[in-house]
Amino acid sequence: MRRYLLCFWLALLWSAIAGAEPPPIRIGLTPAILHDRHGSMNELGAYLQSRTGRKIELVLRDSYRKVIDLISQDQLDFAWVSAYPFVYLQQHAHLRLLATPLFHGRPFFRAYLIVPAADSQTKDLLSLKGKFFAYADPYSHTGYLVPRYQLQQAGEDSASFFAKSFFTGGHKKVVQSVASGLADAGSVDSFVWDTLAIVEPDLTAATRIVAKSVEYGFPPLVASRKVKATEFAAMRAALLGMASDPQGAELLTQLNIDGFVAGDPAWYAEVARIMRVMEQP
Repeated sequence: MRRYLLCFWLALLWSAIAGAEPPPIRIGLTPAILHDRHGSMNELGAYLQSRTGRKIELVLRDSYRKVIDLISQDQLDFAWVSAYPFVYLQQHAHLRLLATPLFHGRPFFRAYLIVPAADSQTKDLLSLKGKFFAYADPYSHTGYLVPRYQLQQAGEDSASFFAKSFFTGGHKKVVQSVASGLADAGSVDSFVWDTLAIVEPDLTAATRIVAKSVEYGFPPLVASRKVKATEFAAMRAALLGMASDPQGAELLTQLNIDGFVAGDPAWYAEVARIMRVMEQP
C-alpha cells in the first residue's frame, strides 16, 4: 500500500510539473521609453504574448539604474534600455542585443538641446553659462552624457558652468521643466521630443530646439544572459515581423517607430567612446 501511495503521489507531482505554466517573460522599461503611455505599452506586451505564446510581464522603473540592476541580478528576461545602459551592461557581459527600433527609417536618434519657446536669444550650449539646466538621468546618454561631453570639448567644466543643474528623472520631465520655465534649458532624447510633438503638441510647442547632436544608436531592446536561445529567437522574430503584420504595424504607429531590425553593436561605438572620454563606468 505504501508503495502504491508513493507511486500515486509521484505521478500527481509529475503531472503537475509537466502541466505547469512556464513563468512569465519579464520585460523592463526605462524612462528612455515613453512608458507613461501605459495603453501602448500594454498593447505591445499583449502583442508579444500572442506571438511568442508566453505570458508577458512589463516591469516599469523610474530610473535607468534600477533597470540596470534588475538585469544584472537576472531578474529580467528582456529590457528596452537607453544607449548608455546598453553599452554599460554589454561591457559587463550582462546582456545581448536583441533588436534596434527604426526611427524615421533609421536605427539612430539624437540629443536635442531645448530652451523655452520664449527664449529667442540662446544660440548654442555655450550661451547657457550661469543658467539652470535640466538633465534626464545620470545613466542617460542624450539626457546627461552628451551635454557634459560637449562642454568638456569646449574647455568648460559642467560642474561649474551652470548656475544650477538637476535631474528630472526622465526625458519627458526635462521637456516639462523647460516648458514651465523651471529650467532655462535641457538635453532631451529626440525620440521622446518628436513623439511628444505628436501626442502632446502643446507641451513641445512651449519649447524650442536650439541644436541637434550627431546620430547615436537608437535605444535598443536587449536580452539577459539567462535567456535561452529558443526564447531569444522567438522574441526577435516577433519584433522583426511587426512591420509586415497589420496589427503590429498599427502598434508601431502608436509607438512612433517604423519597425525593428536585428541591430549592430557597432552602432553604439560612439556612445562607448564618449563614455571612455568622460570616464564613465
